[in-house]
Amino acid sequence: MTAPLRTTSRGDHPMNDILTAALDAAGRGWPVFMLGRSKRPVANCRACRPVVAGGQHDPASCGHLTCHGFYAATTDPARVAAIVAAVPGGQLAVRTGAVSGLLVVDVDPDHGGTPSLIDLAVKGIAPRTLQVLTGSWGTHLYYRHPGRHMPSRPMPSRPGIDVKADGGYVVMPPSIHHRTGRAYQWRQGSGDPVEMPPALIAACLPPPPVTGAPPSAGRITTTRGRGISHPDKLLSAHLDAVRLAPEGKRRTTLYGAARGVARMVAAGALDHTAAVTALTAVGEQADQTAREIRAAIAGGFRDEGIAA
Repeated sequence: MTAPLRTTSRGDHPMNDILTAALDAAGRGWPVFMLGRSKRPVANCRACRPVVAGGQHDPASCGHLTCHGFYAATTDPARVAAIVAAVPGGQLAVRTGAVSGLLVVDVDPDHGGTPSLIDLAVKGIAPRTLQVLTGSWGTHLYYRHPGRHMPSRPMPSRPGIDVKADGGYVVMPPSIHHRTGRAYQWRQGSGDPVEMPPALIAACLPPPPVTGAPPSAGRITTTRGRGISHPDKLLSAHLDAVRLAPEGKRRTTLYGAARGVARMVAAGALDHTAAVTALTAVGEQADQTAREIRAAIAGGFRDEGIAA
């Protein structure tokens, strides 16, 4: 039985509260890192920016305190303290997936998540487990990672629910939500993360691919995602930017397009496989090598907290 997680009262938190929470999480074996005030990863330093797109830099072995999003996450107490000190006023985050042994079901009421959560609970899919009340009145349900690959993605057919697992992260208490000014809080008496039942694992996995039809680089199906009114036009704009980029800037433009497309995937506006297919095709049109294309897509997706 692990020690209970500490709660934080509502209001502005001093940095020592963030440090205490970060060290508590690291002590449980959960790699933590810092985000900026707006829940986005801290920008890469000047030395890291060009090499991410060029594929000559391994984010996992970078060694910098705040570069490459969740790749900076650690459980080393001294490094945790240095990361927290490097981003004053930022938000604490934990890397999810097999690396931490965590899968978090993220329920967002602003996008219809609460009714879906009730539906899950009634059907016995989502058992009671460690919970966080988010700063936007949502809920994070912490489960033990099942040990198989679990991609971070919107939960299929359940609006307002995201799966945060391999290639993902979530904000942790006592971080302050950038829009509401409310603190993330552990729910009292919610215990430790519990094991995922088979029904929940199945609900979190993407639907099986349709067999007999190879992926097409032609028309890509999009849906109206969170805050994206015209996803088809947005996708076309990202791809056209690569097509029209002058020689010498195509690689970095492809990386930038990959970040934009990754945000569409995170919003549920575009299927992950379709996104990679479209970016690969436009990269080939821009005379990029297969290695350059893979590196640009992987770097862009990773810096948006999405597995490539």
